[in-house]
Amino acid sequence: MSGFVRGQAAIVGAATFGIGEAPGYDTLDLAARASIDALNQAGIALKDVDGLFLALPDDMLSGLSFAEYLGLHPKITENNRTGGSAFQTYVYWAALALAMGEIDTALIAYGSNQRTKSGKLVTPAQDPAWEDPYKAIMPASSYALAASRHMHQYGTTREHLAEVAVAARGWANLNPEAFAKGPLSIEDVLASRMVSTPLTVRDCCLVTDGAAAIVMTRADRARDLVAKPAYVLGAAAATWHRNITAMPDLTVSAAAESGARAYAQAKLGPKDVDVVELYDAFTINTILFLEDLGFCPKGEGGRFVSGGQIAPGGGLPVNTNGGGLSCVHPGMYGLFTLVEAVAQITGTAGARQVPDVNVAVAHGNGGVLSSQATVILGSGATL
Repeated sequence: MSGFVRGQAAIVGAATFGIGEAPGYDTLDLAARASIDALNQAGIALKDVDGLFLALPDDMLSGLSFAEYLGLHPKITENNRTGGSAFQTYVYWAALALAMGEIDTALIAYGSNQRTKSGKLVTPAQDPAWEDPYKAIMPASSYALAASRHMHQYGTTREHLAEVAVAARGWANLNPEAFAKGPLSIEDVLASRMVSTPLTVRDCCLVTDGAAAIVMTRADRARDLVAKPAYVLGAAAATWHRNITAMPDLTVSAAAESGARAYAQAKLGPKDVDVVELYDAFTINTILFLEDLGFCPKGEGGRFVSGGQIAPGGGLPVNTNGGGLSCVHPGMYGLFTLVEAVAQITGTAGARQVPDVNVAVAHGNGGVLSSQATVILGSGATL
């Protein structure tokens, strides 16, 4: 039986900083700026943060470094590294710690200067024994394998993949912060440079700088801090492998497990969800996760996203900030899904705001479809 208690914790601040290019900032600077903005939203002082959850790309001990940088003395410092899914797992552990009374305020933060520092995606080394000899382009080739298998097994097409990129760009065009804007057609995606067959450069995430932060507290306190908290209704994670060569089935991710447990905690199902924020490092991600999280049957993801179904004006709003494909992707994108889910629930998303949002899914992906983590957030009406 799960120890997770529905609605006991809430997000009361959520902010981004430095999306796109942020020259002159290091990773600590970026994470700090987003953190201060998120804390200011909630009216919480730095000194009141007693739970710190952080992952930075260039510092294995970043939890310690960030505490020192901000002058914090946290009771809990978590520096878990499961890739882009780490931030959803932080929400899980923070919610448990808050519900148990171990901490009063949790700060979850991330910052990366990947674009201005290196100009390319920074990714861990691949498996030297089973993957290096094939000269794969990592991580793109791992996701290309999953896309190829899905196409072979279910009849998914490159046009289906392109629909994901076009929808993301449609949302990005409504978001002032998004890095990539302008028209993008299915033909544009198909005609763009091939990176790792069948994925073109438009099927791949951006390489940007950027930071994000959220602040969590107990639900009974949240209502005194902000008008519209985003309550944590469910949160779960699952890890099935590390390297793509060890993935049991290239068409099924551990989101099938993390999503099922998160829904059970939230006492909700896919039909109750108003907006979906997914870790779209590659277009195949969106299709796989929509299937694994129950929004359509396995194998139907390509057809499900067709015809603008997940674009502005479609039946299911997905990646409403523009996602990693067109808004921001500074190496690990997971925290940005949470920030956008909060914006939609609190009604602060501006031109991209979806009407009457009460339930949002924020899903993180780590490694090469390796670690999956799902958070379900709700408005006060869901309690």
